[in-house]
Amino acid sequence: MADRTKIDKGRKLPLRDIVLMVMLGVVFGFLYWALVQAWNLLAVAMGPAGDLAQHVLLGGWLLVAPIAVAIIRRPFVGIIAEVIASVVEVVFLGSPVGPLLMVAAALQGAGSELPFAITRYRRFGWLTYALSGLLGAGLVFVFSAFRYAWFGQDILLLRLGLQLASGLVLGGLLAKVIVDALLRTGVLDQFAIVREERRAR
Repeated sequence: MADRTKIDKGRKLPLRDIVLMVMLGVVFGFLYWALVQAWNLLAVAMGPAGDLAQHVLLGGWLLVAPIAVAIIRRPFVGIIAEVIASVVEVVFLGSPVGPLLMVAAALQGAGSELPFAITRYRRFGWLTYALSGLLGAGLVFVFSAFRYAWFGQDILLLRLGLQLASGLVLGGLLAKVIVDALLRTGVLDQFAIVREERRAR
């Protein structure tokens, strides 16, 4: 069983996995754009603290990576799906962030995928998803902190705490809920998530 899993991980992605990865990236690109609108509304509602709205919602921009990894269970699919989503936001939806969004997306995807990679894409419990959200949020926070000169601010730790909490809940645990819900519908029966669970039994 272990040898067979190792062989599967080393093969090229089947066409259906590539199509799914691209579709997830495109769909979440539009969802991420909608999240930007929610961010703007929340920022207005929060008044003087509106700048913190980005941290409250940050975890939502991490979702596609753990979902793609959990379904396809192959290296780098989370990073690629995140970058595709950012391309959709920038090229087709005119994100004001511009090309730097793709850099942030790659970092988010790398952080989100790392906990699964450490387990060799074999553990998909709540803890792994939680770590995925935390690392994805933490890694992109460092990038943003340098970019926006947050270091030295009195509210740096508040920013970090809000972003990590959002990553944990929206980027990690919510991803687990979504994957489990999709799994129950049967739409994932042709993908690695179902095949490997059958082998495990």
